Amino acid sequence: MLRKLTAALALSLMAFAAPAEAAPKKSFNVAWTIYVGWMPWQYAAENGIVKKWADKYGIDIKFTQLNDYVESINQFTAGKFDAVGLTNMDGLTIPAAGGVDTTLLIVGDFSNGNDGIVSKTAKSIPDLKGESINLVELSVSHYLLARALDMSGMSEQDVKVVNTSDADIASAYKSPDVTHVVTWNPMLAEVKAEPGTTELFDSSKIPGEIIDCLAVNTETLKDNPDFGKALTGIWYETLALMSGDGDKAREAKTAMAKASGTDLAGFEAQLRGTRLFSDPAEAVALIQSPDVVKTMELVRTFSFDHGLLGEGAKSKDVVGIGFPGGKTLGDANNVKLRFDSTYAKMAADGKL
Repeated sequence: MLRKLTAALALSLMAFAAPAEAAPKKSFNVAWTIYVGWMPWQYAAENGIVKKWADKYGIDIKFTQLNDYVESINQFTAGKFDAVGLTNMDGLTIPAAGGVDTTLLIVGDFSNGNDGIVSKTAKSIPDLKGESINLVELSVSHYLLARALDMSGMSEQDVKVVNTSDADIASAYKSPDVTHVVTWNPMLAEVKAEPGTTELFDSSKIPGEIIDCLAVNTETLKDNPDFGKALTGIWYETLALMSGDGDKAREAKTAMAKASGTDLAGFEAQLRGTRLFSDPAEAVALIQSPDVVKTMELVRTFSFDHGLLGEGAKSKDVVGIGFPGGKTLGDANNVKLRFDSTYAKMAADGKL
């Protein structure tokens, strides 16, 4: 899955964005791409859980898998989908930076080892000084590298970034010309298996910063709260089903593994690098925590410094980010990305 931070198409797409529905509607479309943290949606759609919750609220919800992650977000930005799976960073730099008011309805998990920095020769981050590092530029991999360098008293000026697509990065690492890479699973597992490889840093060192979410158009959610309730119910029922080691959990995870191109052992390895919030109360706690504000401060700073908030952005304050309790980062009159704990709290309180 390409979890890429690019706003290149977002602003141009805004010209074609459909206006938000002013009245309740009955049919909704959700886009998703293959990644361990989003496979529960696929399983729910294939096994009647989506239909169960949609029927409960008298609506229809269609889940569509796209092969290109960035394209799925661009289509959401253009109004072709009502919701999409994305990271907190991409929510900021694509739809929000493109002017689409976006709510992070489901904070499903954060990367807790699924993203990493590996090397054939270096034994620590300081050893990377002066070296070329292959990664998907302006992606969460780029962000991970920037955080690792900063935590080691270094900066991006100390290394050279070589832009490499996610499709090519594993094979590139196997060539003699590439010594260091930053990537995510399943490619991370593949490169770590190469003899003599050392993992220097992974996302477990920055817990809670790379967050996988389900984003919903804010106006659509406002006009159709039942859509939000159904999605929330679908998510937590599916996570409850796949939790534990019982037969039903193994069956669900095996199906998700197959759908994502791996086996149960491979899928469970990816799950170990993912902090899934099976309990909605945990999601509520994260969303309402001051830690998520600190995370988004880091994310918006990185995004502005790398030109991801739009060519006309004069500061990182250009896009407002809203949090529960009225806390805002950036322009309070231009809040376009919202962390909302309302629906997760309904699930935690048994009120869906």
